[in-house]
Amino acid sequence: MCDGPDGPGPPRSKGAGGAGIMLKGMLIATIAIAALAVATAAEGAVTVLGGGLAEACSDAAVNGETDPKFEEVCTLALDTEFLPLRDRAGTYVNRGVFKLRRASYVDAAQDFSQAARLQPDLGEAYVNRGAAFIGQKRYAESLPDLNRAIELGVSEPAKAYYNRAIAHEGLDDAKSAYFDYQKAIEMDPEWSAPREQLTRFTVSHR
Repeated sequence: MCDGPDGPGPPRSKGAGGAGIMLKGMLIATIAIAALAVATAAEGAVTVLGGGLAEACSDAAVNGETDPKFEEVCTLALDTEFLPLRDRAGTYVNRGVFKLRRASYVDAAQDFSQAARLQPDLGEAYVNRGAAFIGQKRYAESLPDLNRAIELGVSEPAKAYYNRAIAHEGLDDAKSAYFDYQKAIEMDPEWSAPREQLTRFTVSHR
């Protein structure tokens, strides 16, 4: 810890965007939710290659679309297309991302759970489900998912640490939140969001 203006003590809060992996023809992205004092969200999505409705669903999710019609495209892909297991799991993640964008956190979590059942080693399913729990202020429930995502590995681990920092902060664990925001910066120095969150902290030696 470093010197701060308020005397000895641990980090204290004064008051948290997407990821991807290319595996077997698809890019899986995560969602990071900014909560607490900063009520904004950054989405994640899954890019499925190979044409068809699943790829259209993927493209819309990756490009940040919010129109409900794209969620319907994802559903149609799941209902009518033969998809490799990992692409099917990715399409559930994508549909869940659209639900997150309209703050339908319970329904989104169900899609991420289905993705995790289909592909238990898909880290992005856990990051996104953790984000859905954060959206519901179920911070303690989000932590096992975020820990699992970090253990499995995701293409943008900064987002997993960022989400976990939000969960820690929601549980009044400012010290753990501080170090996870710092870890997010370490993992992605160009990403401004964790730096912005750290401006709300005062840190000093103890």
